[in-house]
Amino acid sequence: MKILEITMVVMCAACSIQVEAQSFPSKPIKWIVPFVPGGPADSAARVIAPRFSERIGQPVVLETRAGASGNIGADAVLKSPPDGYTILYAISGMATNPASVKGSPDPLEFTPISFLMSNGFVMLASNAFGPSTFPDVLAAIRSKPGSISCASSGALPTVGCELLRAYAKADMIMVLYKGNGPAMTALMGGEVNILFDAVYMALPQVKAGKVKAVAALSPKREGFGFPELATAAETFPDMWFEGWHGALGPAGMPRDVVARMNREFDAVMKSPDLIKLFAAQGFSIVGGPPENFSNRIRNDLQKFNKVLSEAGIKPE
Repeated sequence: MKILEITMVVMCAACSIQVEAQSFPSKPIKWIVPFVPGGPADSAARVIAPRFSERIGQPVVLETRAGASGNIGADAVLKSPPDGYTILYAISGMATNPASVKGSPDPLEFTPISFLMSNGFVMLASNAFGPSTFPDVLAAIRSKPGSISCASSGALPTVGCELLRAYAKADMIMVLYKGNGPAMTALMGGEVNILFDAVYMALPQVKAGKVKAVAALSPKREGFGFPELATAAETFPDMWFEGWHGALGPAGMPRDVVARMNREFDAVMKSPDLIKLFAAQGFSIVGGPPENFSNRIRNDLQKFNKVLSEAGIKPE
């Protein structure tokens, strides 16, 4: 009798989940943005959310939970019910956090929903720094070990500095800044020689002649604001990385709910005006099944953790 009762309970629970997934969504969806208002993630979310809301048929409420390099918001989502009503606006810093920020959640613990878009990075140099091409920068680092400085500001900019040092096989001065804003100011003032920055942040300064673009960090010359700029990958095939934006949910979300959300996000991101809007900011729309996003996260996590751990960086 007890076995029968347990079986009935399990069956009822399964039925409940299935009914809920089929009727999804029946109430507003909370989209947590784990960064300060006005930043790239917040700005993008404010463009995407109203369109996603229209597609999904329910209000999408943006909630800011900034702090701890995005971990406060990420933890809140990870601990939420896996019903699709609380999701995370995720960026590529989640793949570097486990190697540098103590207590960071494993991004693979989340349910991948949508790989929204990727953004390019570019290697910049101060106008006061002589070398203007990637081979010339390498030659300068190797000829004067320990004298060339790279602005390290966490996440992918730090990965860029460490990759450069690893491939040059010569020591560099790593100068830590609290964010790429102060790092860019230092580069423009000639206080540091090199900085890796997102294209959408770098492009205005390059166009204004305040800094110079040395190499793109894309796998090939394909745009991201600098279509003709040589890539670092032309010298070292594995020396490339891209930032990304996407939507994640708590572990264990129903597959039907994930599929519905993925389908609606794809429809939103593939609208011509949105593609044009984000392309002007250095973003490329990605989309595709959730597995694409999961694979990118897994590959970046492995690559970045290896680079940062070999550089002696430990979670703090």
